[in-house]
Amino acid sequence: MDIKSGTFTAEDFRRRAERFSLPLTAAKKLAEDGDALRGDHDLNPDLAQSPPPYGGLRPASVLIGVVDREPGATVILTLRAPHLSAHAGQIAFPGGRCEDGDVTLIDTALREAYEEIGLEPERVTPIGLLEPYKTRTGYRIVPVLSIVSENIALHADEEEVAEVFEVPLAFLMTEANHQRHSLEWEGRRRQFYAMPYGERYIWGATAGILRIMYERLFAE
Repeated sequence: MDIKSGTFTAEDFRRRAERFSLPLTAAKKLAEDGDALRGDHDLNPDLAQSPPPYGGLRPASVLIGVVDREPGATVILTLRAPHLSAHAGQIAFPGGRCEDGDVTLIDTALREAYEEIGLEPERVTPIGLLEPYKTRTGYRIVPVLSIVSENIALHADEEEVAEVFEVPLAFLMTEANHQRHSLEWEGRRRQFYAMPYGERYIWGATAGILRIMYERLFAE
């Protein structure tokens, strides 16, 4: 595929993920605490010195679902419900924290995607993993790279999700669309990635994870 052409296909994404991402068999190891983490501290080095929460970072995963569309693939994102206690109204991947019944973090991502947006697991083909993303709020998020069939009918669980939508993979994997923004938080200036798409403001951990995906799979 010629990246400059602006056509990003699901098949090309699959080839790149198979070649450059971490294997699915690494899911159990990646769920454990460790030092080699990307995260909110990438643009804010002082956050790297923050002590982990009591009991360690909480394992979680998100599903990066690339839908096989024509003429170009898209990525499934959600708008979190406005009444949630954390990250209300923000754009996110389907996903959440690991629960007792989840064998691996791949199962976590598939379960959460089904609960949040009705994405049936049989419509999803996991391909690989990205390195864990450490959040300021104490989570260790493992992104699960996946291909999603175009024959899907998604519906949001109103308790968690206000809206489900798709953004072209081409837009998200074009470096020129990766902006650096900042805001005052707890008396300090914090930097973060943002990828505004029309009226959608993609930022924070979601944009940070997309940036890592770009660096691992598409940067040349």
